[in-house]
Amino acid sequence: MHLGHALAARVAHALARQSSGGRFLIRHEDLDGPRVREIFYQGIEDDLTWLGLCWDEVPLRQTTRTAAYGSALDRLRQNGWVYPCFCTRKAIQDEWARMAGAPQGPATPVYPGTCRMLTTRERQRRLDADIPHAWRLHARPAASAAGPLTFHDLRCGLLPVDPDLLGDVVLARKDIGTAYHLAVVVDDAFQQITHVTRGEDLLPSTHVHRLLQALLGLPAPVYLHHPLVLDEHGKRLAKRCDSLSIAALRDAGLTPADVLSLTEQQYLAAGL
Repeated sequence: MHLGHALAARVAHALARQSSGGRFLIRHEDLDGPRVREIFYQGIEDDLTWLGLCWDEVPLRQTTRTAAYGSALDRLRQNGWVYPCFCTRKAIQDEWARMAGAPQGPATPVYPGTCRMLTTRERQRRLDADIPHAWRLHARPAASAAGPLTFHDLRCGLLPVDPDLLGDVVLARKDIGTAYHLAVVVDDAFQQITHVTRGEDLLPSTHVHRLLQALLGLPAPVYLHHPLVLDEHGKRLAKRCDSLSIAALRDAGLTPADVLSLTEQQYLAAGL
């Protein structure tokens, strides 16, 4: 955990404790395969305990929930709201590079739709040949089926959903059969989450999540996208920011109160 994670946990913990009967829950979003180690689970929980942010239920591990994600994907597939994508990462990057050179190339790259334009026959041929593939949201027909949508953010108010913001995102990776967007939506409903708190860099993802909730008939939580803790270069923190990890700060002699004070500006801006 680094300072950004501490802020996210602090905001969620405070919001839960402000509500009568509120519960602060931990979810281990552990879908990164070989990068996941048992020691990391314990390290996260030890850091939270040291910070005084105690949780109310046994932490959920997403790797125990793959069957639920598969069922959700099947429903989307049966309704034609997803399609298989056989592209490699390099092929997508090459297409982005080509599009960026065009007079009206996209300001923010989204999937260019290569496999969306395959014929039904060609798509089936590749599936029958067991060519590795991901599953992507077919954003336009999915949005048409869902109709106009909004979501409520405690800082930003009521926001309309823009289904084109992130385009045809991956909902199931080639290696594990699911991906972040689908898994968190399914788990939010499973855990009866009423409030989702996370960094403002994930605000665009909420447009996708609200659409998936509508398609799958799941309840929509209230959201709070809080400001980010930035590094000395003004960039959001990453897992590689060892100097700002909770363990490093603790080893440097800081107290839990000292560490939480480093997130005070962003915490206050969250409006809690």
